[in-house]
Amino acid sequence: MTQSDRFKALLITKGDAGQQVAWTELGLADLMAGDVTVKVSHSTINYKDGLAVTGKSPVVRRFPMIPGIDLAGTVTASEHAEFKAGDHVVLNGWGVGETHMGGYAGMARLKGDWLIPKPDTLTPAETMAIGTAGYTAMLSVLALEAHGITPDRGPVLVTGAAGGVGSVAVSLLSKLGFKVIASTGRPAEADYLKSLGAHEILDRAELSGTPRALGKERWAAAIDSVGSATLANVISQTMYGGTVAACGLAQGMDLPASVAPFILRGVTLAGIDSVMAPKPKRIAAWTRLARDLDRNKLAALTTTHALADVQSLAPQILAGQVRGRVVLEV
Repeated sequence: MTQSDRFKALLITKGDAGQQVAWTELGLADLMAGDVTVKVSHSTINYKDGLAVTGKSPVVRRFPMIPGIDLAGTVTASEHAEFKAGDHVVLNGWGVGETHMGGYAGMARLKGDWLIPKPDTLTPAETMAIGTAGYTAMLSVLALEAHGITPDRGPVLVTGAAGGVGSVAVSLLSKLGFKVIASTGRPAEADYLKSLGAHEILDRAELSGTPRALGKERWAAAIDSVGSATLANVISQTMYGGTVAACGLAQGMDLPASVAPFILRGVTLAGIDSVMAPKPKRIAAWTRLARDLDRNKLAALTTTHALADVQSLAPQILAGQVRGRVVLEV
């Protein structure tokens, strides 16, 4: 193996003392099987990455593991019919960073079926500013549209609005002409959220209490990344025939809700899975992101860090202290 085959990687191992995380030097032979090898230029940090790096939740299910569920880079070798050396590609999910070595490294070896071509109008850094969080936000918007939600139906609520999914969702919905209500537990972020297009700021405490079976109808639709009592409250206050896209669990995995909104108001609860979403849906989402996401707003909601900062960022994102999106330069 030549020196050029060596690269730095964040490696998670597990022993008697529990999970250990350390930077190490690896070679291509240390990577897992796949038909496309990618030189990674950028990654990002999502809530799930925070869980993986800190070990707060058993996200990683194979050891040793390179975390990082997102990556952007350039193909260096390919045995897959769709890709050749020099192609720019993006990866989100598919268990990468959980059961298959991920993006927090200089190189990655992956299945070509997991990759999509980088949209021409986006830079590699912009694709990671979007990342799984932004791609999930777009999948959520597509779900609302599929259920007939249009701006004339009424406002759309976004919970966890200052986070990654929420920030991109607010920006997208605003660009598409929706009146956006942004729910956050960080009052200091009100001006930031209004700059992304939010019409109204709602204190998350209003949605955190014990849910009623049915509340006052307040929004035509919602994108929720919080779960638990917040999601139950959101559903109970959704207008007749509305849709709620559920895509996260920052507050919890439980759902202390009633069937009343579903059978009395015809509300739809649409589940959003970004990890195993089929390739045509991914390409549709990324095509829309390239078209409908305001790149100036994307820049405004993004900060850039070196990949080496990811261990300090991980506990911050779990604590709700990271605003918007983070691009990691590899």
